[in-house]
Amino acid sequence: MPQAARTIPQAFRGAVAQFPDRTAVTAPDGDLTYRELDTRTDALAAELVRAGARRGSLVTLLTPRGTDLVVGMLGILKAGAAYLPIDPEYPPARIAWTLRDSGSPLAVVTPATAPLLPGAGRHPDVRAVTLDGPPAAPAGPAAPDPAGDGTDLAYVIYTSGSTGDPKGVQVEQHSVLRLFDVVREHLAFDEHDVWSMFHSAAFDFSVWEIWGPLLSGGRLLIVPREVARAPEAFRDLVRAQGVTVLSQTPSAFHGLMAADLRTAPDPGALRLVILGGEALDVAALRPWADRYGTDRPRLVNMYGITEATVHASCRPLDRTDLDRRGPSPIGAPLADLAFHLLGEDGTPPADGEPGELFIEGPGVARGYLGRPDLDAERFVAHVGADGVRRRRLRTGDRVVALPEGGYGYLGRVDDQLKIRGHRVEPGEIEAVLAGHDEVRRAVVVPHDHGDGDVRLIAYVQSAAAPESLAAELAKLAGELLPAHMCPSRYVTLAGLPLTANGKVDKDRLPAPPGAAGPAAAAGPTAGTAERISAIWRSVLDVPHVGADEDFFSLGGTSLSLVRMFARVNEEFDTDLDITVLIGGATVGALAPHVDAALAQRARHLTETP
Repeated sequence: MPQAARTIPQAFRGAVAQFPDRTAVTAPDGDLTYRELDTRTDALAAELVRAGARRGSLVTLLTPRGTDLVVGMLGILKAGAAYLPIDPEYPPARIAWTLRDSGSPLAVVTPATAPLLPGAGRHPDVRAVTLDGPPAAPAGPAAPDPAGDGTDLAYVIYTSGSTGDPKGVQVEQHSVLRLFDVVREHLAFDEHDVWSMFHSAAFDFSVWEIWGPLLSGGRLLIVPREVARAPEAFRDLVRAQGVTVLSQTPSAFHGLMAADLRTAPDPGALRLVILGGEALDVAALRPWADRYGTDRPRLVNMYGITEATVHASCRPLDRTDLDRRGPSPIGAPLADLAFHLLGEDGTPPADGEPGELFIEGPGVARGYLGRPDLDAERFVAHVGADGVRRRRLRTGDRVVALPEGGYGYLGRVDDQLKIRGHRVEPGEIEAVLAGHDEVRRAVVVPHDHGDGDVRLIAYVQSAAAPESLAAELAKLAGELLPAHMCPSRYVTLAGLPLTANGKVDKDRLPAPPGAAGPAAAAGPTAGTAERISAIWRSVLDVPHVGADEDFFSLGGTSLSLVRMFARVNEEFDTDLDITVLIGGATVGALAPHVDAALAQRARHLTETP
């Protein structure tokens, strides 16, 4: 990255100058060299400028996981604008709401995603620019980057909101550039690295995964969505593509570890495993450390928050951490950031006592899009001992300074949750459920199904029939919320338990009733689909599973998928690979594979003398 680079496009042009013919992006739809990516993004930038993009504009990015995603991001930035990534898998109502709230006048789409825009791309307030392959001919010499500097916006990413509406976090370009400048000395990444993009572009972990390689001359590997959901397939992809820098939430890495344990030890080219996005239980890494140690690949825990540009601290892990009890170690703040712990009275706590974490430094975001009230609450002014006024981010996280140095993460000071790395405000989900005519009140809480498989349970106060209400609420949530925010169970109560202050007493909420009996209820004489369905009901804790119902739509996670598949192989004494579900995770799709494996085994036994 050129030292003089003030913007992301300038830094990228430095990589192009050094490595024009190296592969920049490997994606399901093909590869792009740095030169090819530069050419395509110049063409898009010119088209966006003609369509009205200007310095400071906000352009929606609604593309699948492929080369178009990267072309869209970089082209938008080259036009002087900032990108607003929206996951095409989000419900149409969520996409429409985000467009309205952001006021984004332009959207970069593909032929496949254009119909997802309100009015199928004919929305009067949003002009669509469609990516349909590389330009037929060069659009002329590259135009100079629009006048700009590091204070220009890079992106706006929406996170869950406690009041019922998501909020857009505005991050400036200098905050992204300094992130990689600061961590490079610790992690030593360069043009020889291959970074995997595992996460959705609408999740800020992707900022780290995408710009890490593209600003240093490395190669970005975009993981297909269906592979990201299948740990065995993802493990094979990491090995085959020579991934060196792997970024995972602890939940996702747990699934990868389980898949890896079923094969011969082989870390491939991996040299760094970056864990972040949610609290890490270090002891859970023992199976991996027993196989590979903690040095090659290195295991690094990084704490962060969207409002502090992805990562704010770094903690390399070693074997002594595996036996450590207590808070999750998040290490020391990055070199250009400062951590401050404050108690409820606004003063620093005593040594060894926890406090709320405030972050200060150039990684702190500009603020929330169109939310000055929330800005005042979360981005607070502080006058230091030197008399200089500085901004601090109030994280809402409870942290403690550790005796050996660094910090430990204890949890939230409010109700915010982390589900598979995504920030989830229960209030946003509760507001959606309370919009149902039959619901008087709703509360959403996490429930750990074991091995870190955390799912959401919704308790609703209603006089309606529980089974029909649950189906209606699931439909409502699916229409308005991303999949990671949809509860896996709905429990109907005549009244919610309250504290003396009239708040819901979550400690007195009943445990969710077991929905399914043991899988053995479908005996060996039952049909294949019926036996698989019984396993799914048990693993997912749901009363019914239809032949064509998607595993993830029923509340499944990557961890529960691994557990379910192991149960199926045990039930039928098969050795199927989870990749058979890449085409669709349904009972109807899995049953024929099981039948085929059983038939092949029967033929083998018949033919064996």
